[in-house]
Amino acid sequence: MRTSSLLLSLTALTALAACSKPQPRDREEPASEMSPDISPTNAPGVAFNYRYAFRLAAGKIGETQERHAQACEKLGIDRCRITGMRFRLIDGHDIEAMLAFKLEPTLARQFGKEGIAAVTQAEGMLIDSEISGENVGSQIGAAQKAEARLRDERARIETKLAQKGLPAAERVRLDEQLAELARDTEASKAGRDEKAESLATTPMVFTYGSGEILPGFDARSPIRNALGTAADTMMGVIAFLIVLLGAVIPVAVLGGVIWLVWRPLRAFAGRLRPKPAETVAPGGTP
Repeated sequence: MRTSSLLLSLTALTALAACSKPQPRDREEPASEMSPDISPTNAPGVAFNYRYAFRLAAGKIGETQERHAQACEKLGIDRCRITGMRFRLIDGHDIEAMLAFKLEPTLARQFGKEGIAAVTQAEGMLIDSEISGENVGSQIGAAQKAEARLRDERARIETKLAQKGLPAAERVRLDEQLAELARDTEASKAGRDEKAESLATTPMVFTYGSGEILPGFDARSPIRNALGTAADTMMGVIAFLIVLLGAVIPVAVLGGVIWLVWRPLRAFAGRLRPKPAETVAPGGTP
C-alpha cells in the first residue's frame, strides 16, 4: 500500500515537472527580425535616421562594405545614393570603415535588414543599432503658418505704402520693414525645404570594425575617447618615471662613488692616528 502511494506521488511530480518545463522555440530570431516595425507609412511626418555598427574579421570588412555598396547601386540613384565612405588600416592589422547612404524612406528598413544579413553571412555580427526620428511634419506645418503671417504683414505694409501723401521718413521705415519681412520669409522657406528633404530621403550609416576596434556612430565615440585617454595617461606616467629615474640615478651613483672612496680613506686615517698611552696602576702591572 505504501509502495503504491509512493509510485503515485512520483508520477504526479514527474507530470508536473514536464508541464512546467519551458518548451524550446523552433528557431532563434535573427537580429534583422528583432528591429521595431517602424516605417514612414505608420509614422507620417517623421524623418528617420538609421545607424548600424558591425564587427567582422579584418579580411571580411572590405568585401562586406563592397557588397553593401552594390546593393545600393542596384536600387538606382533615385532610390539610393552613397554619400560617404571610409576604409582605414590601424596598427597594421585592424580595420575601421564606414559607408553612408541616403535612401527612399519606404526602402530604408528593408535595406537595413538586408545589410545585417550580409554581415551575418560574412560571419560577422551586429553590435549596435539606432533608429532615431524627428517629427518634422509638425515643424513644416508651423513654418507654413509663420510664412502666411509674414505674407499678411507684407500685404498690409504694401497697402500702406500705396497711400498718397505718406511722409518720407515713414516710407523709409516701412521699406525697411518690408526688407526684414522678406529675409524672414526666405529663412523660413529654406528651413522648411530642409525639413521636407529629410522626409524625402532617409540617411543610413554602416560602421565596421575588427579586432580591438569598437565601431561606433562617431569618430569621437566615448569608448574610443576613454581608451585614448587611458593610453595618454599611462604614457604620461611612464614619461614621469623616466624623468624621475634620470634625476635620481646620477645622484645615487655619485653618492655610491663618494662612499666607496671615503670608506678606505677613513680606515687609513684610523691607522695613522696615534694610540693613547697605557696607564699603570700603582703597585701593579700595567
